[in-house]
Amino acid sequence: MLKNITLSADEHLIRKARKKAKSEHSTLNALFRLWLEKYTNLGFNSNDYEALMEKLNYAKPNKHYTREEMNER
Repeated sequence: MLKNITLSADEHLIRKARKKAKSEHSTLNALFRLWLEKYTNLGFNSNDYEALMEKLNYAKPNKHYTREEMNER
């Protein structure tokens, strides 16, 4: 169920955003819903996590670090 909300922004900024959305064959509402979903991480699932871990697989330390070494600034 969609619920209406009211947002405030500069009128010029809203016009520019609507124009950009139109050039992307979308609407400001649709883009805001997409942003809100990403912002709240609703689209994040275990497959996304696994893919991220696979990308980061190359980063392996060459030794075991002590607590003090890990907390050095």
